[in-house]
Amino acid sequence: MSLQRRLASQSTIIFGARLAGAGLIFLVQAFIARLWGPELLGEYLIVIATVNLIAVVMPLGFQTIGTYFAAEYRARGERQQLVVFLIRSYGHVLAALLVLLVGGMPLLDVIGQGDSVLARHFVPLALLAFGTAMVYVNGAVLVGLKRPFAGFFADTLFRPMIVIAAFAIGLGFGPPAEGFSFMLWAVGFGYVAISLVHFGFVVTSLGRIPDTAGTRSVEPRRWWRFALPWVLIALATDFFFDIDLLLLSHSLSREELAIFGVCTRIFSLVSFGVAAVYAVTLPDMFESEAKADRAAFNRKIGDANLVAGALSVLLFGLMAVGAPFALMLFGPSFASGAAPLSVLCLALVVRSVMGPASLVLSIHDRPYASLPSVGLGVVTLVLGNWLLVPRLGLMGAGLAALIAITVWSVGLWWTALRTAGMDVSIMAWFKARRAAQLAAD
Repeated sequence: MSLQRRLASQSTIIFGARLAGAGLIFLVQAFIARLWGPELLGEYLIVIATVNLIAVVMPLGFQTIGTYFAAEYRARGERQQLVVFLIRSYGHVLAALLVLLVGGMPLLDVIGQGDSVLARHFVPLALLAFGTAMVYVNGAVLVGLKRPFAGFFADTLFRPMIVIAAFAIGLGFGPPAEGFSFMLWAVGFGYVAISLVHFGFVVTSLGRIPDTAGTRSVEPRRWWRFALPWVLIALATDFFFDIDLLLLSHSLSREELAIFGVCTRIFSLVSFGVAAVYAVTLPDMFESEAKADRAAFNRKIGDANLVAGALSVLLFGLMAVGAPFALMLFGPSFASGAAPLSVLCLALVVRSVMGPASLVLSIHDRPYASLPSVGLGVVTLVLGNWLLVPRLGLMGAGLAALIAITVWSVGLWWTALRTAGMDVSIMAWFKARRAAQLAAD
């Protein structure tokens, strides 16, 4: 099976699982809006956004490099080195959980959020953050060990099952506030249990790795050199809309925030299809780079870009047609999110066309080179929200996000071209194809 076909088939299965799980989450959010009101949905989205941001910081960036180093140690037969890496990664999560439990509430009091939704549900929030951080580390390592299905399914399928079960039980608690509180507690404990089972898959997968080399004492420095920039990159890219929702919580009403939050969750779902393509091909890309096979490396990037670009255009078309009908499930007022959602999906096309520049820079041992472009994107988002949201409301929020994503995507492409000498955009694939045809003629 060719790489393009394998990418399409495996990423389609992963995306299909994500679609099924997101469908459950989508229904839960629609029911919350319908049965408990848009205000509680807005609070739910704020809690989840906060959980995601805390969880991505808890491993101190080691989850963002887990796939990269797991693939490297698997290819080199360095099982013991991977074990040391995992001990560090999970140790960070446990230490961060302790810091969160001890200092979280005092910090909320200091910043004037002692009576906020985050303070009222602090313990389930902490449980959710711990479970989510564990799954981030587990999933990254399993993908690097060429077990993408095991890596993704805990988050894509099992968490949605816990959420919808908790919501269904919470409906029997009478007042919406009590049902909402129970739901968060149940999801917190449930996801911790899922994360521990997921951790068991990591442990059992270690036996598949050859143990032909010992540990190297210099590796922790290398881990930190990659992890520190990548935790910032992940915050600003993978959790871009969680940051955006928190920024917009001061300029949009709770109902408008709920509408835009649903739009961003739909966008995150469709963008996952593109992310799955690169996740599936990463181990193969690393092996080509480790063997100094630049031609194969470039070819695999080109194949991944082609599949990701085609998928992003297809998903944009589907969202442009289907978004109005999907949003109506939440209530008539949510129909106003259809146009902003289409604008957001244009950003996915931009990201796919410009290629995985951050990934390529890291593989070439230049992870810090991504930070200026990512930082510029975040600054652009803040300025865009300040200028556009007061005038255009939800559409302004969508346009600000599109402009920010375009700025950082083009910036990263240019950085990879300048520092690594590689054109990672989809145009490079067409240029290579054209050159091959001319050579054949």
